[in-house]
Amino acid sequence: MTSGTSNGTGAEALLGLDGLLTADQRAWRDRARAVASVIAETIDDDAETQKFRREYVGLLAEAGLIGMHLDGYGCAGADAISYGLACYELEAVDTAWRTFVSVQGSLAMSAIHHFGSEEQKQRWLPLMARGEALGCFALTEPDGGSDPGSMSTSARQAGDGTGWIIDGTKRWIGLASVADAAVVWARTPEGIRGFLVDTTDPGFSATDIPTKLALRASIQCDVVLESVRGELLPGTTGLGSALACLTEARYGIVWGVMGAARASLDEAIERATTREVFGAPIGSKQLVQQRLADAFVEYEKAMLLALHLGALKQAKTLTPEQVSVGKLNNVREAIGIAHAAREILAGDGVTTEFSVMRHLANLEAVRTYEGTDDIHTLVIGRALTGLSAF
Repeated sequence: MTSGTSNGTGAEALLGLDGLLTADQRAWRDRARAVASVIAETIDDDAETQKFRREYVGLLAEAGLIGMHLDGYGCAGADAISYGLACYELEAVDTAWRTFVSVQGSLAMSAIHHFGSEEQKQRWLPLMARGEALGCFALTEPDGGSDPGSMSTSARQAGDGTGWIIDGTKRWIGLASVADAAVVWARTPEGIRGFLVDTTDPGFSATDIPTKLALRASIQCDVVLESVRGELLPGTTGLGSALACLTEARYGIVWGVMGAARASLDEAIERATTREVFGAPIGSKQLVQQRLADAFVEYEKAMLLALHLGALKQAKTLTPEQVSVGKLNNVREAIGIAHAAREILAGDGVTTEFSVMRHLANLEAVRTYEGTDDIHTLVIGRALTGLSAF
């Protein structure tokens, strides 16, 4: 199989991406690509055996990629497009590692950075940026899904006035079984608030979900909280605080999925020029070229959308509705591109000799998490009409 990293040929070369980036953005892209090339050496086996390699966290930290879009506290303070490019390169190898960067940086670290006290920021963010502590973001519940506002997890103030006591269950929580700190969202008499939980608390338990057919090189868990002690994140003011963190992560998805699309398309291009049928490379046939051309056009449009949203984010004018456009379109198009690549690879495309089926399975998971197609469609519809269909 191919490594998933681009060597300056194929889809990315025709797009002309380098010419659209600053020197600093290209440097961040290349840094992420170098880490991705190491991950690529084991990703097939890791996906097969459902292995999360903690040693790669150190590589990501050394490259400055953990929480790279945040300022201060040991974080790199990179611009929005640079962060997007890092997601793009990591997902070109496997969605699991872009998901890690999202959970650690865009969810757990962003929640602490935006809503934590200064003491909480100083205590956790430098450790997390160095990869010495891992975090998780516990929002979704078994019966909640697309309606997090209906959560049943609750928090009450401790009788001794020393903190909060949290009870409830969460599901599909990335990194929970290896996390040192959990950002937990719970209902209080004043509304939904965020809390920091030490995962060594005996009331906190996280169980890996072993039956998943996607994201197999990463960790997702069921979480149970039984009278767990929590520290309030003082800046949280309702569900909107949690959704703001999700918007950060969704922005990374807009870029990341196009890495999976590029890797799939480049595998198909290589195969089309090397496999011969009826006495000629299959890439010389009109129908194969049509599939490749259609897939590339959608890849280019989606990458230009990602760059547009990155420019808006850098200008601090990006809205959640615009991120919904990117998440809806780019995940949908990445799946279409990977499917077209699978067709070109024919029967071999369903084997582990190529990465496309692994990318397809991962993209199906991404299509569901952090807002399904239906939810983002209704968000866009509400923005266009001013009328809510929820």
